[in-house]
Amino acid sequence: MTAAADDMDDVIVGSGQAGPFLGVALAGDGRRVALVEARQVGGTCINRGCTPTKTLRKSARVAYMARRAAEFGVNVGPVEVDVKVAMARMTTRVEQARAGLEGWLGSTAGLEVVPGHGRLAGRDGERFVVTVGDRRLRAARVFLNTGTRPFVPAIPGLAAVRHLTSDDVLALDVAPAHLIVVGGSYIGLELGQIFRRFGSAVTVLEAGPRLVSREDPDVAAAITGLMTGEGVEVVVGAAITGVAAAPAHGPTGAQVTLADGRVITGSHLLIATGRVPNTDDLGLATIGLSPDARGYLATNGRLETEVAGVWALGDINRRGAFTHTSYHDHEVVLANLRGGDRSVDDRIPTYAMFTDPPLGHVGLYEADARRLVAGGRSVSQAVFSMANVSRAKEESEPIGLIKLLVDDADGRFLGATILGISADELIQTIGQLMAAGATWRTVRDALPVHPTVTEFLPTILDRLRPLEPA
Repeated sequence: MTAAADDMDDVIVGSGQAGPFLGVALAGDGRRVALVEARQVGGTCINRGCTPTKTLRKSARVAYMARRAAEFGVNVGPVEVDVKVAMARMTTRVEQARAGLEGWLGSTAGLEVVPGHGRLAGRDGERFVVTVGDRRLRAARVFLNTGTRPFVPAIPGLAAVRHLTSDDVLALDVAPAHLIVVGGSYIGLELGQIFRRFGSAVTVLEAGPRLVSREDPDVAAAITGLMTGEGVEVVVGAAITGVAAAPAHGPTGAQVTLADGRVITGSHLLIATGRVPNTDDLGLATIGLSPDARGYLATNGRLETEVAGVWALGDINRRGAFTHTSYHDHEVVLANLRGGDRSVDDRIPTYAMFTDPPLGHVGLYEADARRLVAGGRSVSQAVFSMANVSRAKEESEPIGLIKLLVDDADGRFLGATILGISADELIQTIGQLMAAGATWRTVRDALPVHPTVTEFLPTILDRLRPLEPA
């Protein structure tokens, strides 16, 4: 016998950074909302992403600065990291964040958190049906916020070797003797640097010609210098032909063979080769919804899918796989449901990589701008070394650079990349100026605070020079 359906106004599948806030807001509008979560509320960010890794990053930075203490006239003696304590601090922070979210959701009238894996199961009249275990939920509107999971490529021999993903590595309670990281992009570099500062030998293997291939070549080179300067071994062009266990290096030991014949052996193997959307077990076909070849759901600017009444928010819509884009998605959807007219097509892409120092980027890259110039547009660029910024010198943090792109016709910013001290905060200054349509002259003429990194923006803008075409 088919179980009776529970009627809801809205069903939200997934409790990452869009789902909970959207659910609370809709419940506040007087709607009956079910928020379905297969694992832990808070999704990747709170449980396996931003919150735990940034907490560990702080422990790693303290260790890094303690080892440099003598540079600042401070004597501390030998520095050792108790990884168990660092991990316990991380776990406490995660549990606090999750408990706070659970308490907020649990106290919201009209919102029910439904634990279990939610799947679409066709329609019942005009309503969609979502099954969660033995329960059947019916609703006129469904919002999908199911996020992503680590992608593990089909490397010969890998399935037979104990390996870590970005989820698993957070369960370690010792620093690996030698951590091999497969993947030289944001996740791999953040985690690689953390464990290097915890005392591990670290080797990063990147199949492409450079680290963080999305970035401009000079930025990628600076990031490479940052990593190698801390003792991380970086191997680019590292096509892997096979992986095998290396028992001599312990139960998690791994041996990686490269196409050029080199063999890298370590105590632990971390696969950090990207993420894949959690859309393969959602029952999408039952309502006529089809993801693309990589599992992402296409949407319009209002985040509506091709099936009316179904929205895709967060990482699965391929409109920015970040916590901040997911949260912003809920704001756009909510505004439109309440009669507004907002579109994610209007937002300017921006993000940060939380190495130490961090990388921040907004808008266009230099290669994009050069293509515009080739098409007849006039664009200028300014590049400035962080080593020439007073605040960076005073704090002995001279690593990095600042790159600014402006449209010569109207003076507006087209993009910026900042690697260095406070880059994650500073990039938002440029992003907000872009959102407001302000020109570089606004920055040049404004009164800054001294001593800051931001105060150098006028000086940097004085160095704007026309960009050559690609």
